[in-house]
Amino acid sequence: MGYLILGTRIDPTSYPSATKQVLAWAQKKESRYVCVANVKTVMDAFDSPEYRRIVNRADLVTPDGVPLVWTMRQRGARGQTRVYGLTLTLEVAKAASQEGIPVGLLGGTPEVLDYLALKLTERFPDIKINYRYSPPFRTLSPEEDGKVVQNINASGARILFIGLGSPKQDRWMADHSGRIQAVMLGVGAAFDFIAGTKRQAPRWMQNSGLEWLYRLSQEPRRLWWRYLYHNPRFIVLVILETLFKRG
Repeated sequence: MGYLILGTRIDPTSYPSATKQVLAWAQKKESRYVCVANVKTVMDAFDSPEYRRIVNRADLVTPDGVPLVWTMRQRGARGQTRVYGLTLTLEVAKAASQEGIPVGLLGGTPEVLDYLALKLTERFPDIKINYRYSPPFRTLSPEEDGKVVQNINASGARILFIGLGSPKQDRWMADHSGRIQAVMLGVGAAFDFIAGTKRQAPRWMQNSGLEWLYRLSQEPRRLWWRYLYHNPRFIVLVILETLFKRG
């Protein structure tokens, strides 16, 4: 049973639990999708009922952002920890390599995918990366999209890591649910971090909920609106929601 934070479902889970669930679905060749949620996810969903339905229909929604973890703990999910997209990617990739489950990579630039595949193979020599695709920035035609679906399914990949960024990757997964015969994980910036094309925040900033500040300092032009608009609203609205629930 998930926790509703401003109307968006966030599931109490952990790396071992989420990894075990993903592998179980993959072994059964089920079409599922997993959203990795942070403050931006919740605020985008708060602003868009259509997007909120997409996230809430996901088979699993992990608490990627530390503020979500704090909110879940305050509401009763004692011991809840962050289930970070990067670490979840590595945990699932490791388990898939051990179990011989083929994986696929969709998103990023061709260069990022090359580095990502290299890094994953260095970490997990037995990993089977059966599919790689860097889509164009434009919307694919129905014929092109159908070809992508056909290629993914023909590759035999049972777990598909998707790095299109939020909310694009979540919408993509929802649109392809039931068509892609694999477990889809929307892991966003994990592609760049694992590939080494972007730097991660220091661990102390991640643990203290200040990762957003580090990322803002790295990409101020792209991220200033995202953080300076969403974060204050999130704090105020969650406080009001909590007080209302108590009242």
